[in-house]
Amino acid sequence: MKPKVSIIMGSTSDLPVMEKAAALLNEFEIPFEINALSAHRTPKEVEKFATNARENGIEVIIAAAGMAAHLPGVIASMTTLPVIGVPINASLDGMDALLAIVQMPPGIPVATVGINGALNAAILAVQMMSVGNVELQNKLAAYKENLKKKIVEANDQLAKVKYDFKTN
Repeated sequence: MKPKVSIIMGSTSDLPVMEKAAALLNEFEIPFEINALSAHRTPKEVEKFATNARENGIEVIIAAAGMAAHLPGVIASMTTLPVIGVPINASLDGMDALLAIVQMPPGIPVATVGINGALNAAILAVQMMSVGNVELQNKLAAYKENLKKKIVEANDQLAKVKYDFKTN
């Protein structure tokens, strides 16, 4: 089995956030890999990964970074594959990472999700991969329908909560 999505993080301390992306890709039965690479500590390894990702079968890269948050942009500068950046709340409530990832120069886009938004990054990766893939489109439709059901069930539970002045 060859990976189609690569989850890259600056360090293993990002794993508790990025596990949500891995779990969703696993649920959708999409082969993926997880690696730690650092734009600052292992720049040669980052370059090797990014320049070889397409020929290695990777279709989408999800790159997480906190603090200086250069990793997604550096990867995006070295590949034509779509890169989804996940800002990690490592300092300044994650705002430094969010701004570093989203403010890329023209020609080097990084799709960026919210702070610690690994689940949305994985959903976005699946949506990208589903273009022209009916099986993935159907899985996504079922997933999103299930999200609706969860809200309906939540409202059923909230209806049972009683307060003297609650009107519904």
